[in-house]
Amino acid sequence: MSKRILIFVLSFLLPFLSIADEGMWLPHMLKKLNEGDMQRMGLKLSAEQIYSINQSSLKDGVVNFGNFCSGEIISPDGLILTNHHCGFDAIQFHSSVQNDFLTNGFWAMSRKEEKHTPGLIAAFLVRIEDVTMSVLGGLDSKMTPGQRDEEIEKRIEELEKKAEEGTHYNAEVKPFFEGNHYYLLVYETYKDIRLVGAPPSAVGKFGGDTDNWMWPRHTGDFSMFRIYTGPDGKPAEYSENNIPLKSKFFFPISLKGVKKNDFAMVMGYPGGTDRYMTSEAVKLALEQSNPSRVKLREKRLAVMKEFMDADPEVKIKYAGKYAHVSNYWKYFIGQNQGLRRLKVVDRKIEEERQFMAWVEADEARKKKYGTVLADLTSGYESLRKVNKSYVYLEEGAFAVEAVLLAYRSMELYGVLNAKQQGELLQTAIQDLKEKGNEHFKDYYRPVDERVFAELFAMLKKDIEEKQHPSIIGEINKKYKGNFNAYASKAFARSIFTDRARFDAFLAAPTSKVLANDPLFKVMTSVLFGFRQKQGAQFAGARSKIDEANNLYLSAILEMKKDAKLYPDANFTMRLTYGSVQDIYPGDAIH
Repeated sequence: MSKRILIFVLSFLLPFLSIADEGMWLPHMLKKLNEGDMQRMGLKLSAEQIYSINQSSLKDGVVNFGNFCSGEIISPDGLILTNHHCGFDAIQFHSSVQNDFLTNGFWAMSRKEEKHTPGLIAAFLVRIEDVTMSVLGGLDSKMTPGQRDEEIEKRIEELEKKAEEGTHYNAEVKPFFEGNHYYLLVYETYKDIRLVGAPPSAVGKFGGDTDNWMWPRHTGDFSMFRIYTGPDGKPAEYSENNIPLKSKFFFPISLKGVKKNDFAMVMGYPGGTDRYMTSEAVKLALEQSNPSRVKLREKRLAVMKEFMDADPEVKIKYAGKYAHVSNYWKYFIGQNQGLRRLKVVDRKIEEERQFMAWVEADEARKKKYGTVLADLTSGYESLRKVNKSYVYLEEGAFAVEAVLLAYRSMELYGVLNAKQQGELLQTAIQDLKEKGNEHFKDYYRPVDERVFAELFAMLKKDIEEKQHPSIIGEINKKYKGNFNAYASKAFARSIFTDRARFDAFLAAPTSKVLANDPLFKVMTSVLFGFRQKQGAQFAGARSKIDEANNLYLSAILEMKKDAKLYPDANFTMRLTYGSVQDIYPGDAIH
């Protein structure tokens, strides 16, 4: 089991348990919650040396890499060390059949050889601020849930705008503890990021899908990048005149190794955990969502691999896509294995029994929280009836690249149908043009066409007929259920499968062209078909679950008011700590 799966499973098991070396702690809370425990375990730093807004600290050496990974600064000149899989798309972007950096690796022998990767960013956390009262304070208790959400969103926008005014920073307000707390996070974001080095895939992806999410893993999972700034040291778009970042802090690398019981600490941007999910939520993931995602991704991977094995150019084009799909295909498999092996559902049920005993012990608590678990159960029972259809929409229909691009054309379609267009039209055209550039850069129609045929055939087979989008009925009627035949004709005509047709459309766009495009019709059939048949039930169930989760977490915070609790990970900077210990992950493995 990988460390991340272990953390994920522990997040199911430990909602009421707080131990010193378990958790994903917010760095600005270390002084209050963790400093003493950490120093007793061997930490030789203060909380201020880890997180400070007034002086250089460890947080200034940790980066949000690309809005999807973590990285660390390891030199005074802005050198980033991150995972190989985090740099995979950038390595693939610079690769070709003639210069296959994915297979052979890449090392810049000078600063001039470092390769700029368009769109890649690196962001540093400037500060965190508790804005809970600014977001939630004084809300009218008579508001409907929709009115409440609208007012909260308005307040969040105001806080973000105020934090950014007069600065070059960007800010976001995020909910924590299911919307019971809110924090403002301010970042300094750099846009000129250059590839410095990466090992060959034989090292960087050693073990491939077989070893992915397994532990121990013997792969050289790393790549290196450098941040560049304008001559003034501030973030700037790419320019040959830019200079390497002068790092506020960088991590020195030790070759001493570690020994048992050494203090250990990790900082970064974990993607997401579900620490406070109830038993019904775990059962839904275990029995329905995860198996469906695994099945659909397995089919996509098989199609991609067939074409990649047959053509080196296609192999490079689809290397990044294959890696992304396979990563979470294995993750969902491992997640279910861990949940079953550790009997997480049974443990959750016992925790809920203890929770209800606490609720029942006080009349005020009974009045406020007495139905919260029943409401969650009811919400998940309703969601279960339409959840599989939603998963097949998300992981099936919209996993087809051309269908996804058709979906991304909806904004332009709306503008084209509007009476007043003005600047909105040019903005929508430019936005879709940029999305098209991204789409066609590594697009190979035969792969996407086969994926369409295979996934839509699965949708027909696995989803009950009353929930089918109308396109399934049309294929049954006109093509006798032959999805390959339909895909061949649709992909040969659509503007979303051919760059020349797409560019010609953007040069003189009309709503009629979009409305008559076969894959735009597929997209609207799936999207609006779901909304018409399952949308109300899906939205209602999700709304009920969200409201109940908010109340449930409010109860947990009250129940454990004297304990140290940390919120679920949500791709904000976190710190975890402990000590180096032995691990026995399998028979005869130490």
